[in-house]
Amino acid sequence: MTRANVAPQALQALQAALAAEHAAIYGYGVLGAMLSGAGQATALTDWRLHQEARDTLQAMITRLGATPVAASAAYELPFAVDDTRSARRLAATLEDGVTRAYLGLVAVTDPALRAFGALAMQPPASRAAAWRGSTVAFPGMPSGSAPTA
Repeated sequence: MTRANVAPQALQALQAALAAEHAAIYGYGVLGAMLSGAGQATALTDWRLHQEARDTLQAMITRLGATPVAASAAYELPFAVDDTRSARRLAATLEDGVTRAYLGLVAVTDPALRAFGALAMQPPASRAAAWRGSTVAFPGMPSGSAPTA
């Protein structure tokens, strides 16, 4: 797939997923400092997984002939992170954001990117549930937006 035959929506969704990975990497750097022991080890593992995902997305975008979105120098956190509880809450929030970003890929028309997005959203959804201690019915979707019967 080249840039000539990838829909702008698909490239935008890839860039959004990359931006979410950049934000998660930054956020894990902040929250890791508030954890110790097993929690800190898990945060370090998750941080590395986000770096790997970032690298994958950057390579995909580059192969399409586009310039990957750069990470910001700093990110505004959604709330203060000053203890273990808020660090775990931030980890779940970051994972929810990454899950939402990959859900955006599921909505594109390219079947390969849809499959990639569907598979890529599963690990962050699982990590969010682990950090939160519970899961949600439709990970990545805003609450209240699930289809009704």
